Amino acid sequence: MIIADGVRPDALARSIDGGHSPALAALRDEGQLSTITSAFPSVTGPAYAPFLMGRYPGSIGLPGLRWYDRSRRIARLSGHARSYVGPEMRFVDRDIDRASPTIFELAKPSLGALSVIGRGLRRRERIGQSAAFVARAAATHFRGNVRGWLAIDRLVGEEAALHLRKQRTRFAFIALTGIDKTSHAQGQDAQIVSDAMRIVNDTVAEIRSDAERDGRWKKMSLWVGSDHGHSPVREHEDLVALLAEWGYSTLAHPWAFNTSADIAVMVSGNAMAHLYLDIDQKTRPWWPALGGRWNDLPERLLSRQSVDLLILPSSPGSCEIHGRGRGAAMLAWSEARYSYTPRTGDPLGIGEQKSLGDDEAYDRTFDSDYPDAIVQIAHLVASPRSGDIILSAARDWDYRARYEPIPHVSSHGALHREHMLVPLLLNRLPAGIPRRTVDVMPSALAALGITAPKTLDGVSFF
Repeated sequence: MIIADGVRPDALARSIDGGHSPALAALRDEGQLSTITSAFPSVTGPAYAPFLMGRYPGSIGLPGLRWYDRSRRIARLSGHARSYVGPEMRFVDRDIDRASPTIFELAKPSLGALSVIGRGLRRRERIGQSAAFVARAAATHFRGNVRGWLAIDRLVGEEAALHLRKQRTRFAFIALTGIDKTSHAQGQDAQIVSDAMRIVNDTVAEIRSDAERDGRWKKMSLWVGSDHGHSPVREHEDLVALLAEWGYSTLAHPWAFNTSADIAVMVSGNAMAHLYLDIDQKTRPWWPALGGRWNDLPERLLSRQSVDLLILPSSPGSCEIHGRGRGAAMLAWSEARYSYTPRTGDPLGIGEQKSLGDDEAYDRTFDSDYPDAIVQIAHLVASPRSGDIILSAARDWDYRARYEPIPHVSSHGALHREHMLVPLLLNRLPAGIPRRTVDVMPSALAALGITAPKTLDGVSFF
């Protein structure tokens, strides 16, 4: 499983159709190129969970790239807040649900290359975990050396291919992040993104060539996918500065030690954010009981051009969805049945929907501006680690201007089509219809002849 991190379906198809990715074209000719949905938040790290655990990120404890720990039990040494940008990435395996196995634990031996989630891998089965590699990646990131990420991608691809050539591995997860890094810096249509795509193609070509030479290709499933898309950013709304202007004290990364904060601001992607209110409380409050001093905050946020959707969790099985200028609706769910009821408007633009199953909810929303939003919002809101206000940014906007070594001209994380739709390239025709990235892990298990755990959110398309 190769993750071309951040590539949109149209960009991948364009590269193939233009003759720039012959190895990927060969996979499509023999199998299938599908467009499926990622997970909300559509951001690297949380959006790897579906591929590796068959679960939605909120369901296993990864509600975002950054989140606030109300329990005071997890992130004790970092202001009760967690950020997987930097050194705290090493805590991901500890933070995720221990009752949910990773595919690395089920399919042994495995390989993980630049995988945010690595539980079940032995040290020699990890690429990108050595001190030297981490130092190089950190220097590349903090210096804003965009082209340096291409050199890292090339190194990761070559090391992974070498490992597969020498070792008999049942499952390999190879993340190549150059497309994402270069898209943030110059936009998905830039030439440097094509250079990053070429590395994905070359990695596929090398792995296939080795497998054909030693007779493994006939039994090998080689898939290429993505964890999120991208869309242009023209304006940055600094949420921390905005809330400070409104008189609130905030806790946010990289300065997450404000013990007198009113609001914890946790931005992911950077086009979505969790806002945690009454953060001195160890149990999660719900709207509308939360109210009080916070009554006017949702309306003030909805007045901002940067806000597209604002979600207010009202119980473990319901929430209000507000759209800027489009009114509000109620979303409720129980036992994998979902109902969406417009109240003062229809923010998702899908009309009233009653008692939908997972597949029905997918089909009714796929062609909308918010594909699979019903299911994705439900699973994120139900996470105990999610915020009391969840924001999905408007097009052309994101929520973080400062502290980014690479100035972002393109972002992701929100519920928009450009962020949520991702490609899935298979070298063999599936028996079923690929719908979501959570379906990839159970499908890989089926291809390997391994019985899938009953706790998975996804279903096999094989």
